[in-house]
Amino acid sequence: MKLLSEILYKVKLEEVVGTTHAAISGVTFDSRKVKKDALFVATVGENSDGHTFIDKAIESGAIAVICETLPANKHENITYVKVADSSLALGIIACNYFDNPSDKLKLVGITGTNGKTTTATLLFNLFKSLGYSVGLLSTVQNKINNTVIPSTHTTPDALALNELLSNMVEAGCEYAFMEVSSHAIVQNRIAGISFAGGVFSNITHDHLDYHKTFSEYIKAKKKFFDNLPNTAFAAVNRDDKNGMVMLQNTKAEPHTYGLRNVADFKCKIVESHLNGLLLNIDGQEVWVKLIGTFNAYNILAVYLTAVLLKQDKTNVLTALSNLNSVEGRFQYLKSPNGVIGIVDYAHTPDALKNVLETIKDIRSGNEQVITLVGCGGDRDSSKRPVMAAIACEYSNKVILTSDNPRSEDPEDILNQMQKGVSPADVKKTLRISDRKEAIKTALSLSKSGDIILIAGKGHEKYQEIKGVKHPFDDFEILKDTIKTLDI
Repeated sequence: MKLLSEILYKVKLEEVVGTTHAAISGVTFDSRKVKKDALFVATVGENSDGHTFIDKAIESGAIAVICETLPANKHENITYVKVADSSLALGIIACNYFDNPSDKLKLVGITGTNGKTTTATLLFNLFKSLGYSVGLLSTVQNKINNTVIPSTHTTPDALALNELLSNMVEAGCEYAFMEVSSHAIVQNRIAGISFAGGVFSNITHDHLDYHKTFSEYIKAKKKFFDNLPNTAFAAVNRDDKNGMVMLQNTKAEPHTYGLRNVADFKCKIVESHLNGLLLNIDGQEVWVKLIGTFNAYNILAVYLTAVLLKQDKTNVLTALSNLNSVEGRFQYLKSPNGVIGIVDYAHTPDALKNVLETIKDIRSGNEQVITLVGCGGDRDSSKRPVMAAIACEYSNKVILTSDNPRSEDPEDILNQMQKGVSPADVKKTLRISDRKEAIKTALSLSKSGDIILIAGKGHEKYQEIKGVKHPFDDFEILKDTIKTLDI
């Protein structure tokens, strides 16, 4: 139990009706989860307004309410606290309720369109290999050392986030690495969190279904760096044209990294192969098991983060050479007959182009590249024809298929993707909405040495159709189909 006055520390209050000395048993913004003596935070979301559930929350036992508008009819013995922004208040309250766990470890946030998961996961694995107790918050999974906690969002809500961080502190974690999504920044899920550093990977067109314009998307990412304290570092990709924008108003110590432009941390690709990269990082050569230019950026971001966290450079480079690729990120296998299958999470135009350019760089030129690609339903539809066009540009054969259609008709999504297929590319393009059948067809069309890219879902273990999640794992289906077809 905590006093409401303690939980409200640093929250800007506009009006208080009742006492702040009430003992609070828990905090929630979901009226269905209210328990006796709880604090209910009425947040305003895209699809619902928590203010309409205040009476229900009180009936369920809430003794205090945070709201942006005080209700006309107030209950006796209930404390009402009016604030300008309930979601911002919730973030700060969540930190206070869990005793500000982010103050007790070194937390680094990674943001950008592509590379967040790989960078955060590699940092987690790197610091574990260096002997530290570490936490991870990512799209694929959350981890506290060897304990895996399923992940439902790229960045959890403020309460879930602080509870996870609290558990990390309790487990003795010294460091934690987390993906910071643009949605989480705008929705104040990270409000009140103390970061030791922030890393910006890149920004390309994505999530415009939510942010509406690219400039708003950039502003969302920039807000993260604007709010970093002067005790933190801010590291940005100098090769991304919006990288320096992130540093414009930050109070954090600025750093840059890149492969092409002048930067504080530099990397050069010496050799690129299907089984790894030979890199020159700050004058030292290191072999890593990851593939492609995009992973050279990820590795460099990991290296600089470790160095800025005062780790020994030689130890870091040695540990980097032993790290494996992240599940669903350029994850490949070779069939007994020599067909190469690659599963990658590439679900944006830039990510798809990066993966296909990597394949182009490492292929001999005689083999076919067969790309299987789809686009998610209920998401930014403007990228659909663009992704189809990119797949056609870099591939000998293209199969347009379902990703997670969600509530949309898969054929409608494919119709939009088809608009990106030029008349000259129609002959090499197939439409197969059944993703499993599409994988089977790609393998049936292949011969020894050919490269099949299965893009869009990566690590996901499901396919969402009409609100139902069906078991579906691209990599497992690829393996099973290779056995079935004896390829």
